[in-house]
Amino acid sequence: MTRDPRYDILFTPLKIGPVTTKNRFFQVPHCTGMGYIRPRMLASMREVKAEGGWGVICTEYNSIHPSSDDLRHVSASLWNDSDIRAHRLMTDKIHAHGALAGAELWYGGARSANMMTREVALDLDSMPNSVGHPFQTRAMDKTDIRNLRRWHRKAAIRARDAGFDVVYVYATHGYLLANFLDPARNTRSDEYGGVMENRVRLVRELIEETKDAVGDKCAVAVRFAADEQVGEDGIPITGERRDMFEMLAPLPDLWDINIADYGVEMGVSRFTKEGALEPYMGFVKSITDKPVVTVGRFTSPDTMVSQLKRGVTDLIGAARPSIADPFLPAKIEAGDLGAIRECIGCNVCYSGDSLGVPIRCTQNPTMGEEWRKGWHPEKIDPKGSDTRVLVVGAGPAGMEAARALGQRGYEVMLAEATRELGGRVRREATLPGLSEYIRVKDYREQQMLKMPNVEVFRESQMSAQDVHAVEADHVVIATGAHWRKERFNGNRYVSVTPDGADAHVLTPDDIMDGRMPDGPTLVYDEDGYYLGGVIAEKLRAAGLDVTYATPADVVSQWAENTSERWRVRSHLMKLGIEIELSKSLTEFDGKTARLACEYGGTVTDLKVRTVVMVTQRKTNDTLYNDLITGAGGDRAKLPFTLSRVGDCDAPAIIAAAVYAGHRYARELDAPIDSDEPLRHDRVDVGETPEGSYLMGRT
Repeated sequence: MTRDPRYDILFTPLKIGPVTTKNRFFQVPHCTGMGYIRPRMLASMREVKAEGGWGVICTEYNSIHPSSDDLRHVSASLWNDSDIRAHRLMTDKIHAHGALAGAELWYGGARSANMMTREVALDLDSMPNSVGHPFQTRAMDKTDIRNLRRWHRKAAIRARDAGFDVVYVYATHGYLLANFLDPARNTRSDEYGGVMENRVRLVRELIEETKDAVGDKCAVAVRFAADEQVGEDGIPITGERRDMFEMLAPLPDLWDINIADYGVEMGVSRFTKEGALEPYMGFVKSITDKPVVTVGRFTSPDTMVSQLKRGVTDLIGAARPSIADPFLPAKIEAGDLGAIRECIGCNVCYSGDSLGVPIRCTQNPTMGEEWRKGWHPEKIDPKGSDTRVLVVGAGPAGMEAARALGQRGYEVMLAEATRELGGRVRREATLPGLSEYIRVKDYREQQMLKMPNVEVFRESQMSAQDVHAVEADHVVIATGAHWRKERFNGNRYVSVTPDGADAHVLTPDDIMDGRMPDGPTLVYDEDGYYLGGVIAEKLRAAGLDVTYATPADVVSQWAENTSERWRVRSHLMKLGIEIELSKSLTEFDGKTARLACEYGGTVTDLKVRTVVMVTQRKTNDTLYNDLITGAGGDRAKLPFTLSRVGDCDAPAIIAAAVYAGHRYARELDAPIDSDEPLRHDRVDVGETPEGSYLMGRT
């Protein structure tokens, strides 16, 4: 296969100040949960993207000083020479593949409580912490501003010395510089406040001083919001932004444009589709002749080409698509579009930063494991023996296990009880807003079709006798899980229906099977992720009166980690769905649902005809247990190895199921030390000077 000429423009070089990118694929700064804490993991993850063809690869935001500390969110840092050495791990690897490396200089201001460093945060005024910590900033005086400029300049020099080719001035996303630009927040009476020229002054100074600091070694980029405040999706509220941009337009070498509403810029696919930032880009290219990059969760090369040819942007910015498929550029260049693992927009990658743990991805199970497990998204060790593998269940875990085993060269049989492949992702993709989840199935099905050593058997319900009859050498059970009608009361699973009550209790499985309520309905959510809200939306769209209740204090509590909780609740409210928070369902008799307050125990009676329980799931492990029972309870006595993966092993999110299937395939016939299954990226206090990293040691 060769590249389609329609996509040639994506592979044309572009000069960015003193440096040149080999193509138009630009991995913008994005969080990883690694940063300065896990530099070797970070370097290997970014290297894979360079190998995959990205022309520019940026690291995450780099704190310029200890008074800008974001833990538990893990930033990178440029505080001292140790950071230079740590970043060199990454830049050297990126340069080895002909790509450019970018560093974003960052000062958090009111968004940083400095919980780790205990330094006082600085901002334009004494302001409350903007993410809810009970701390306020110190109002910056002239000395503080001079110090900030010095810290920023020194960080720029360190970035240059660390081998970065692009150095950012970060003036958006509610951090310090964004507050100086903001006409509502910046009420200072000195030369840094008031009229627009004054509010822009600090950003202008930092651009000029950064260019002077890095000289002709690095390009200087500015991250800047094209609109002034959050409005309706796709309708910019520009305010004075155009004029502000025009004042600064000639100064940097590159403009990285985003918007005020992070819920759109980083929006989940349920609410935000590909290319969503285009309506905000209208004036940008008409004002500046400098290169421009913007994002849009681009997965289609046709969309990318369209935006370049129409002058919306000069570079295709991406974070999430580069995570789902680090080799996206290489696959477009090779003409192998069917091999692209398209981002599904679930934001599980973002949850790593929210939780302070290394990044992960639903589509790409190798993400974050490049260094500590040696996993590569496109390469895998050949099979360790001439053996046959039976995979039972073609959900996300089973399909990924079969695909990866097939890639290794094993003879694989994938048995699925139903006609359709995909398991839970196929079913969930039929629900409102989740259509892109089907990409999890489609990618794996397409890849298996290319593998003559992988056979797929549909409508093949397997019994223990059937499994034995196959005479496989290895058997892995991936039969998933189903939603319970009970709830967990903190100690055990309990029914909410009195004995003998004729109560209409359904689960998400029932709804996805087409069994719908016929009257007022309560959706009771103890799962806390996206499904409770999606089920409520589906029922409301069918014309039902719907109440959503949860024992949590907020709607879709865990979705805070994927940056969608606020949007989920506002969406349900717009649909007219009633919301009951901090209330546990204790009883439903078919007419009345009793909700008890989590704090005071006060009971609320709700008249409904149906309750949909979105609580916990029960493993579909009957076949697994039948096989063990048939061997007298001892797996070692079976004529094949027996494992279970994914929801059949332990119900979790889809990303965990895909990872489990992939891990099984990687580790089959592989020498794995279960006591030390991965390398630990940390500061070693034993063999080097105190506080330094063991560069290259394992």
